[in-house]
Amino acid sequence: MSEAIATTPLWPWLKEPLAAAIQQLATHHAVLLHGAQGIGQFEFAMHLARSWLCEGHPTPQGAGIACGRCPSCHLIDAGSHPDLMVILPEALQAALGWGAASAEVSEKAEKSEAKSKKLSNEIKVESVRAVVQFSQHTASRGRAKVIVLHPAERMNLIAANTLLKTLEEPPGQVRFVLSGATLDELLPTIRSRCQAWQLPVPDTDSAAQWLAEQMDKPSLNDAQVILAAAGGQPLTARDHIQLGLDASAWLSLPKAVQQGQPTPLTQWPLPLVVDALQKLCHDLARVSVGSEPRYFPASALPTPPELNLLTTWSQELRKLSRHAEHPWNQNLKIETLLLQARAILRVRANSKARAA
Repeated sequence: MSEAIATTPLWPWLKEPLAAAIQQLATHHAVLLHGAQGIGQFEFAMHLARSWLCEGHPTPQGAGIACGRCPSCHLIDAGSHPDLMVILPEALQAALGWGAASAEVSEKAEKSEAKSKKLSNEIKVESVRAVVQFSQHTASRGRAKVIVLHPAERMNLIAANTLLKTLEEPPGQVRFVLSGATLDELLPTIRSRCQAWQLPVPDTDSAAQWLAEQMDKPSLNDAQVILAAAGGQPLTARDHIQLGLDASAWLSLPKAVQQGQPTPLTQWPLPLVVDALQKLCHDLARVSVGSEPRYFPASALPTPPELNLLTTWSQELRKLSRHAEHPWNQNLKIETLLLQARAILRVRANSKARAA
């Protein structure tokens, strides 16, 4: 658990915020990073920790972005820095490239599958107790000891309460980086012990340019469509591309749903289908009250039904999103969702036909 992952990428849009954070957070022992998902919170947290531990700077307080050449940086790259502890839920370790720990997680996954149990999405009290124990030892390399905990809101109540005392009065040279998206789910006592730092969403042009470079057939226009579909979050957009989403399918989705056509939904995993329908519902609700849509171009949207119908639809989709990873019958579930969506989206069209 004390092993760090191998080198994490520093995405282009994180470089300036990282330099500012290193300068402004130099004297704080506990930092709480927050911002939208899909913009690189974990990578930012790791590079902040890496910079604090970098031995290419005179002191941690005078640190800049890590040099990448000193013994400390090489130890982090090798996943064996003795003064760095990274705490993640089991279910996130392999997904975030947990290096040496990934093999352990894979082994756990196989055993859990055999027992019909899922890997935990929580940060449990056992992990936090290990943090407390880790913090009580002197820094091996005499620089600092850094603990990265992500996502902070995944700590259960017992784990969060166990962390409080150490977070308030960390011994010696211990520093914390907590990161997360939904800070309202954190205990106020945790938030009050940390210096908050908001990670901004990258500007659209640079994020779209980066995303286009990740595509098999680079296209800035397609990248802009998929970036908007991901709410401006480039890493989420990249993941959506890997799951099979493309710009033309996204643009045709609203009218295909209105007409009850399953394509392209049948080609996507159910969580992505539910997410797409939630975004369609969201944009239709915005249009119905005179606002601009967020995820789809206005020209791609059908005439929205009444707001109360969209509110009901949104509530149903929200309930389903909590269980979208359940092993449903994919085709049957998508057919049910399409019937529901078509019934709602055709209400206005039927009303207009009767009026005519």
